[in-house]
Amino acid sequence: MKKLFFTMLLFMVAMIAAAKDFKTVVFTTTPQMHCQSCEAKIKGNLRFEKGVKNIKTDVEAQKVYITFDPKKTTEEKLQKAFEKVGYKAEKTDKDAKIPVHGDEQCENM
Repeated sequence: MKKLFFTMLLFMVAMIAAAKDFKTVVFTTTPQMHCQSCEAKIKGNLRFEKGVKNIKTDVEAQKVYITFDPKKTTEEKLQKAFEKVGYKAEKTDKDAKIPVHGDEQCENM
């Protein structure tokens, strides 16, 4: 019984140690995303940033959701990473309504 209890305790400690405290930040971009090429350009380049775990884009809502490890990077570094691929990123929240700029042209097509 003691061995089982000790094994379970070790397993729980290992699970807690393995769990990461990830954070998600939401950005909107200028110029705005227009198509799958825009999404691919952002995802394809930002995925190489240190600490990035997941990137989700939503063209309709004009938002980029980035899940990252705050021990390896910061929101500011992620924001600057957008500039490397020709976008300016502005932090927003998941419930914000972003107006779509219909007059912008997509340069990725």
